[in-house]
Amino acid sequence: MRDVKVGNLYLNSTPPETGEIFEQLLSHRGVVIERILSSARMVPGEYVQEQDEWVALLRGEASLLVAGENVMLKAGDHLFLPARTPHTVLSVSEGALWLAVHIHGEQGGEA
Repeated sequence: MRDVKVGNLYLNSTPPETGEIFEQLLSHRGVVIERILSSARMVPGEYVQEQDEWVALLRGEASLLVAGENVMLKAGDHLFLPARTPHTVLSVSEGALWLAVHIHGEQGGEA
């Protein structure tokens, strides 16, 4: 089982006091996968990324502003954000847990 790594997304998933914790789980062939733990006590900030991103909310609820439109997510929902799409996490429930997949390389893919 060369290079095989086993982990658990829910292990050690206590949220920070404020803000978010970003943990890189994998970086391979232009794809970066992160686990994000969110505190309900966070200051919204706009993100505009140069790569496509697919996110899944595994636990909790979140309110986002994506390209000027309000988007509500609950556990199990996922969202594709094409490169350079402005997005802001407006609010999250305490302990929200995300899985984010950043796709570097060719831009403008389809979800």
